[in-house]
Amino acid sequence: MKKRTVICIILVILLCILAGIYGYYLYGNYKISKIPALTFEEALRYTTDNNADAVITVGIIKNGEATYTVYGENGQVLPSELHTYEIGSLTKTFTASFISKAIQDGKISLSDTIDKYLSLPEKKHYPTIEQLLTHTSGYKAYYFEKPMIYNFLHGRNDYCGITKSMLLSKIADINLKEKDYSFRYSNFGYAVLGLVLEAVYQEDYSFLMNSYIQQELKLSDTRISDGKGDLINYWKWNKQDAYIPAGALVSNISDMLSYAKMQMESNTAYIEKSHEALKVINASSQPYKKMGIHMDEIGMSWITDSENNIIWHNGGTGDYNSYIGFNLGTQTAVVVLSNLSPDYRIPATILGIKLLQNK
Repeated sequence: MKKRTVICIILVILLCILAGIYGYYLYGNYKISKIPALTFEEALRYTTDNNADAVITVGIIKNGEATYTVYGENGQVLPSELHTYEIGSLTKTFTASFISKAIQDGKISLSDTIDKYLSLPEKKHYPTIEQLLTHTSGYKAYYFEKPMIYNFLHGRNDYCGITKSMLLSKIADINLKEKDYSFRYSNFGYAVLGLVLEAVYQEDYSFLMNSYIQQELKLSDTRISDGKGDLINYWKWNKQDAYIPAGALVSNISDMLSYAKMQMESNTAYIEKSHEALKVINASSQPYKKMGIHMDEIGMSWITDSENNIIWHNGGTGDYNSYIGFNLGTQTAVVVLSNLSPDYRIPATILGIKLLQNK
């Protein structure tokens, strides 16, 4: 009888846990279902509600004029200061832009496979530069490496301590089939592109990217993160970390608006070229579509929302998330930089899309 009683108690506890999880799932779906109907202002207010640490900077380019507003707790407008944000995967657009320049300069070809530039075992199939740029290489988002255990236990950046030699070894170990792969977002793939740039220019990626940003793009406050800034909880990166090309840049709203303006102007051929669709991906899930997020085509990292004529990309780290979107037809752009986690309430991507679609 005692054994039966214990089993019954355990079953009741498990049922309660499952009921709680299901209830939370239903509540989450209910919350998500209300997001599409929210205005930008309502979504911003909800995201910053009773959060004294929230600092969200929103920039707009319209009619040739760039303006920005800084928001804090409960959507309150804060002084127009320039804050330093991690921009996460927006870094990929910079890596792709540099690749596009290298293509224009005749140093790289879209159809080249990576073994042309990297020392890898022969008689294996390797992806092309185009496949890496468009996330259609067959590579996973990332591959496990031992430093990830330490990073997890100490609350650090997942990719900290994964060296370039580890990355090169992993590339050699992976066996890809010689076939067309569907879209699969890959930080690993962009880390590989960083190795290609290093091989072509015979310089460290961080040096190359910082020089490119300052000298070519003329952005003074965008750089590979050194952990310094006026906000908190910046990711730690080591000098030889392999995943830096996938998400290690920091910036502010002034530079990001200038960067967005570059994307809309036709002054630089290789930047304009990076927007051109290379692959049809049709990666918009139904939940994405409900939120107004469309992923129809992809160029050199930049994603095209064909339905709304928007070209966009976003980024996220542990405590930051960001978004850039622009409409070439209306010459309108929106930039959202947030010091909140991508999983916290309504992310920058949805805030940005809501604002851009109404401009």
